Parts: sequence; structure tokens; C-alpha cells
Amino acid sequence: MSESQQNAYAQAGVSIEAGDRAVELMKTWIDKARRPEMVGSIGGFAGLFDASALKSYDRPLLASSADGVGTKVAIAQAMDKHDTIGHDLVGMLVDDLVVCGAEPLFLTDYIATGKVVPERIAAIVKGIAEACVLAGCALVGGETAEHPGLLEPDEYDVAGSTTGVVEAADLLGADRVRAGDVVIAMEASGLHSNGYSLVRHVLLNTAGWSLDREVAELGRTLGEELLEPTRIYALACLALARETETHAMSHITGGGLAANLARVMPAGLTARLDRSTWTPQPIFDVVRQVGSVAQADLEMTLNCGVGMVSLTAPDEADRAVEVLAGHGIRAWVAGAVAAGEAGAPGRVELVGQHPGW
Repeated sequence: MSESQQNAYAQAGVSIEAGDRAVELMKTWIDKARRPEMVGSIGGFAGLFDASALKSYDRPLLASSADGVGTKVAIAQAMDKHDTIGHDLVGMLVDDLVVCGAEPLFLTDYIATGKVVPERIAAIVKGIAEACVLAGCALVGGETAEHPGLLEPDEYDVAGSTTGVVEAADLLGADRVRAGDVVIAMEASGLHSNGYSLVRHVLLNTAGWSLDREVAELGRTLGEELLEPTRIYALACLALARETETHAMSHITGGGLAANLARVMPAGLTARLDRSTWTPQPIFDVVRQVGSVAQADLEMTLNCGVGMVSLTAPDEADRAVEVLAGHGIRAWVAGAVAAGEAGAPGRVELVGQHPGW
């Protein structure tokens, strides 16, 4: 591209120089998020991953997931803090894969922004790369797109996709679930990356709270709470699948606990969970009380303290909790699966009440 063309492009609001600078700044972080199967470095037109490692599988099934972070990016932009939103992106991607028992192999990201600010883009990628390390997958590449006129200069959105693999014989899912299985709940780190439209409406727009407001119940500012990164369960859940007789898992995202667990419940069975077995983090009660949000609406929108669940053989319950604890995940038996009406769709029931609610 000639100098005159570059100048014309810059006048239109797109800076090639800023894009190149962003790539240079993010290289260090991308290099940290590698696996031995990753071929080459960033800068090519495609990320390369050596698939010969799959030869050791009898029947490898590839799993794929695509997602974004949603309106949580508005909080990061308002606070001018961009190095944690990548954890949210990776968590949303890889933890959708592991519910079927798939190991995340590699990930690509996409960042669209109104103006490329190299340091901001590098901070976002830093968070993505750090989270890839936590998930055990490689960051093989991505795209940063500058969209002046479509997005404001300080606006951006992030999305990505990931690919994993699972041996066909080890595939987890509804067909393995049996009456008597226990429901192992895994603690969330907070809101994760779902329901922020509701949270922002209740706390910021309606109640008029500022992000720098100190909230006693939270023990920190509202903004700090809302930017708490999504917990990444990938390695813990893979260990759970290897070391226990776990039949299915469910990633608790948009739609809440009951709706997401129902996705892995076979016909004729009902999972009954007892709310009294856990106390959601204070942020959920703050949203409930400040916004006078009905519990049913809260549970259809937010994870309410549980970010992942497994359906595990009852005699493996203690071992499952132990395995998860070894990976830093607090877990507990929240309920069990019982026979329901023959032929009826699989159901999930929440009974009891959270302590203090």
C-alpha cells in the first residue's frame, strides 16, 4: 500500500500503523498461549495446528464453539480496564466444549473496535492468552478490525471460536444420565458473562449507582464486582471426566441453572436441586433486592452462584468433590436425578430456599 493510500485510509479513520503496533504488543502474550501442536507464529492468514496428534484416537470427534462476552464489555469500557474481559471470552468458549468431555485444543479471537488503540487491544489479548493457559488451549490467531462510523472510538466488541476433541467412546451427554445420579454443583466466581443487560438496567440505569460506588455487601466497588472474571472450569472438568464416572455436564450461562441443566436431561427423568445447599454470592441478592427482581426472573437470567454442574454416579460423589477441590473449584452435592413420567421431556426442579433469602 502506497504512502498516499495509507494517508487516505487514515483520513477515513483506519490506522494501519496502529494495527501493526497492536500486533507487536500482543505477540508476547500470544507466545505464552501455545501448545506443542501449534505450527508457526501469528502474522499468517490462518492459524495452524498439527492434527497428527489425533492419530492416537480411535474415533476422534471434533467439537466447536463460538461465543462472545455480551454487554459486560460496556463495563470494561466504562472503567477503562481491558485485561480481564479476555478471561470471560475464553470461559464462555472452552467451558461449552468440556461439557461433552472435549479437550479444548485451540482458539481464535475477533476484536472489532471504532479505533485501534494498540495498548487497549494488547490488554484484551493479554487476558485472552492468560485464560488460554488456564484452559490448556493454544491461541493460534485472530483478527482486529477497525470500524470507524460503525463503532465509537472507545467502543469494541470481542468474540471468538474454539475447537476441541473427544474420543467418541468417552462422549458425555444425556444418553448416559441415569436415575440416581447426583448433581454436583460447581461454584461460580460471580455473574460470569451473562445477564449484564438486567444487572446494568437494575443497578446503573434504574437505581442510578455508579461503578465506583463502594457496596458494603460486596466488600468492594460495584465496578470491581461486575468485572470479576468468568471462572474457567475446563481443566477441572476434564479431570472430573477422567477420574470419576461422570455422565454429563452443563455450563450454566444465559437462561440460568434450570434451563441449561435441562439441555442434558433425557426424557423420563427429573433433576431436583435443593437451593438450601448453597448461598449465592452477595451480588445476586443485591440485584434481587435493589431491583425487586422476582426469584423466578433472577434464576432464568443469572447463574445464581453455580457456574457448572455435573451429573455423576452416586458412589462417586465424594471423589468428584475432591477432584474439583484439587483444581481450586469448590463443589457440593446440590441434588439428584429421579425417575419422572415415562416419555415426558427431561425436567429440572429447584426446591427449598437459599440461606438468608
